[in-house]
Amino acid sequence: MDEENLSKGIRGSYRTIIVISALIVIAAIGSIYYFGEPQDELVEVEADTDDPNRIENGIHVRTGFVDAPGMQETVNNCTSCHSAQLVIQNRMDAERWKSTIDWMQKTQNLWDLGDNEDIIVDYLVKNYPVIDKGRRVALKDVEWYELQN
Repeated sequence: MDEENLSKGIRGSYRTIIVISALIVIAAIGSIYYFGEPQDELVEVEADTDDPNRIENGIHVRTGFVDAPGMQETVNNCTSCHSAQLVIQNRMDAERWKSTIDWMQKTQNLWDLGDNEDIIVDYLVKNYPVIDKGRRVALKDVEWYELQN
């Protein structure tokens, strides 16, 4: 390809870019004319004013914890590192909770809970006791039928 053809190709590309740009400007002006002037008004958005410690029907809304003595200590110390659901699903007796807390302190950098440890363990044991349910709840009121060969 010689210089003259290259120069023509470049000029053609520039013309194409100019034409496309002009069409975009014309379309923008037309849409403003058709749809009206753009509005610079502020849209008010209602801020989420919900209280992070709100209780509804005996449940701490943000975490799902039961509202009972020891809940706030549990929220403050347990949900700093992990989800409340992780705490709720691990139903243990007092001995296992204390063992778990000891493990977290030794291996996961959990701070010394001081007097809060007994408050938290009591709260968890009372509100999320161990459930002995096995693999699944037994079926009740089932109408069985005979399989035919």
